[in-house]
Amino acid sequence: MEKRMLKLYSKSGTVPLKVVKGHFATNHSHINYYIDITTLKTRLSEAESAAKELVHHYLSSAVVDTIVCLDGTEVIGTCLASELTHSGFMSLNSHRTIYVVTPEYNSNSQLLFRDNIQPMIEGKHVLILMASVTTGKTISKSIECVQYYGGTVEGLAAVYSNIKTAGGLPVHSVFTPDDLPDYASYDVHECPYCKAGQRIEALVNSFGYSKL
Repeated sequence: MEKRMLKLYSKSGTVPLKVVKGHFATNHSHINYYIDITTLKTRLSEAESAAKELVHHYLSSAVVDTIVCLDGTEVIGTCLASELTHSGFMSLNSHRTIYVVTPEYNSNSQLLFRDNIQPMIEGKHVLILMASVTTGKTISKSIECVQYYGGTVEGLAAVYSNIKTAGGLPVHSVFTPDDLPDYASYDVHECPYCKAGQRIEALVNSFGYSKL
C-alpha cells in the first residue's frame, strides 16, 4: 500500500498529507482512505506549518489556557501554543502560558486525567487537538472528559476532519472533505467493501497501521 500512497498539500502549499485509498478498519468504523499523519506529528518543520495553518482560527476569538493533545499530536500542540502566545500576534493569548497535556485511557477506553494534571483542566479554557476526526465519537468523548474535570472547551482542531461540528462547536482543520471528496466512513455492518467481499488491508488508528 506504500506504493499507492499519494501526497496532498494544504491550500497554502506548506502542509503535506499522505493518503492511500483502500479498505481499512478503525475502532469505530471502516474507511476507504488511510490518512498518514506520521511526519506531521513528528517532524518539527511540518508540525510548525500545521500549527500556523490552525492558529488564525483562535487568535482573536478564544482564550486558551490548555491544549489537550490526542492521537500523538503533542509536537503540533506545542507549536500551536507557541504560535498563540507569540507577541507579534493580535491575540487574546499573547504573553499567556499555555499548558500542553495528553489524557490517558483506562481499560474501558475512557479518557482520564491524573490528579497532578487535573489543575491544568479544571477552570481552564481548553482547546482539543486531534490528528484526524472521522465519525466524531472520539472528539465527543474528549469534550465530555474535559467538562467532567471542570474545563470549558473553547475550540476543536484537527489536521484532517470529516465533520464540521461536534458538541455544538466548529471543528477547524487543515484538511477537509474538499481535499478528499470521495472519503467515506461506514458502520462495520454496512460497509460496502465487506459486502462485496473485498478484504480489509490494514487495521488503522492514531499510531499508524498494521497490515492484514
